[in-house]
Amino acid sequence: MAENKTQPTRAAVSAFIATIPGAAQRSDAEALVALMHEVTGEPAVMWGPKIIGFGSYHYVYESGREGDMPLVGFAPRKAATVLYVLRGSRSEAALLAKLGNYKAAGGCLYIKKLADVDLGILRTLVAEAAATNRAKQPAGV
Repeated sequence: MAENKTQPTRAAVSAFIATIPGAAQRSDAEALVALMHEVTGEPAVMWGPKIIGFGSYHYVYESGREGDMPLVGFAPRKAATVLYVLRGSRSEAALLAKLGNYKAAGGCLYIKKLADVDLGILRTLVAEAAATNRAKQPAGV
């Protein structure tokens, strides 16, 4: 079975953030690192060359495919910052209705700038995603 392309690396998160072209997006990335670290209690780690992740969980699909992914994470992209925090919790729809300006697709939130969203709601979404992913951890892993 093919190995996941997205793996944790030893690259420095601060060095990656320093390469983000826009000052506002760099500032947002630093704020997201602080928020996600505080909520998860996990340090920021580079997953591949462009994703900042916090913690990890091991997943196993019914197909037999398995791997490791960050509990939560984000990737600053040119058009928006992608947050990997949507996991389908029961309260997710109600939280998203109060979040602010964002787009969502495929388990991801796309936010142009943090000032466009309610950070308290975002904090709750991050906490719920981390808890959901921790609960998915197979026994004995």
